[in-house]
Amino acid sequence: MLKQFKMATKIVTGVDALAAVQTLALKRVLIICDPFMEENGTVNQIEQLLQEKNICCSVFSEIVPDPTIEVVTKGLLAAIQLQPDGLIAIGGGSAMDAAKVIRHIYTSAEKKATVRLICIPTTSGTGSEVTSFAVISDPKNYSKYALVADQMIPDLAILDPELTISVPKNVTADTGIDVFTHCIEALASTAATDFTDAASEKAMKIIWNDLVAVVNDGENLILRERVHNASCLAGIAFSEASLGICHSLAHALGGKFHIAHGRANALLLPHVIRYNAGLELEKEIPSLAVYQRIAGILGFQAGTPKATVHAMINGLNRQLKLLNVANVITEYGIDREEYLAAIPEMATKAMEDKCTMTNPRKPTHKELEQLYKRLLRGGYECIL
Repeated sequence: MLKQFKMATKIVTGVDALAAVQTLALKRVLIICDPFMEENGTVNQIEQLLQEKNICCSVFSEIVPDPTIEVVTKGLLAAIQLQPDGLIAIGGGSAMDAAKVIRHIYTSAEKKATVRLICIPTTSGTGSEVTSFAVISDPKNYSKYALVADQMIPDLAILDPELTISVPKNVTADTGIDVFTHCIEALASTAATDFTDAASEKAMKIIWNDLVAVVNDGENLILRERVHNASCLAGIAFSEASLGICHSLAHALGGKFHIAHGRANALLLPHVIRYNAGLELEKEIPSLAVYQRIAGILGFQAGTPKATVHAMINGLNRQLKLLNVANVITEYGIDREEYLAAIPEMATKAMEDKCTMTNPRKPTHKELEQLYKRLLRGGYECIL
């Protein structure tokens, strides 16, 4: 089967990389962000850099976590009013995802040939600054929709680690685990290639080695830059290889109960690895070898392939414990009975999620339900 790899986004990285906005040959720019980015002065910093180059700019700062259809519509109206030739999204995945969809709809509706999209992440997690993916929420239906289109790939990504220094410990942990999940799922994806594997493996090792340290020492710029780059590398990988059911399950879980995306992935990942590797089955399945290889990259080796993957899962659980990630769904203020009642619908949405298409093991609806039920038991001590 023919496969392809493309890298459409130019990447500028390093301390003071933010100054790269002054290289943009643009006339009118719409800055898309959440209110905090405006309040903490980051947006003003970008405005000053643009104004020094006589680039007119306007700010749309109504982005919320898990951006909704309504927010995207408001941003689209702001773009129509300004008629920009460029959009700058600054913030986490929410700002970047919203900006991707806004540009895509705007260029289609207004028949604009080129509107450049510049993404400046301030968290190290989604990798959205280089991907064709965007996730938009529909609160009325308690749903999240994963959208995929090459037209949403940003033109420029600016990775400045200084913008991540003020990120709280819990957010650094959550977003870092999201990066790790991107790596694991891209490596196990049925669409993986040697090129995506190279990016995934490098990013995975950085997160495994440095995430706990950067959570405990958030002002360490060297570590911040490594983890920030790892997030982007993981984005490069999964933009081409796609993901798997950990993300499908997390999208539905987050849409229903508003758990942070990285935290949802952290809850699910040990159980998804166990399922995808077929550790509960008597016979070995082909995807077991994939997870055995991943375990080997992380330094785990035991007497059998299953024992090796077991060891990796236990190592992952130890990392999650160090990151203070609660491993039982009810510890997030979710009522047990309400959660159980929601499982069938969440499983249906996960089955329909595009990420499920490239999962290494084809799940049934019942199997997805069982994975959700495992979150009631936790993952630190029950793997073996």
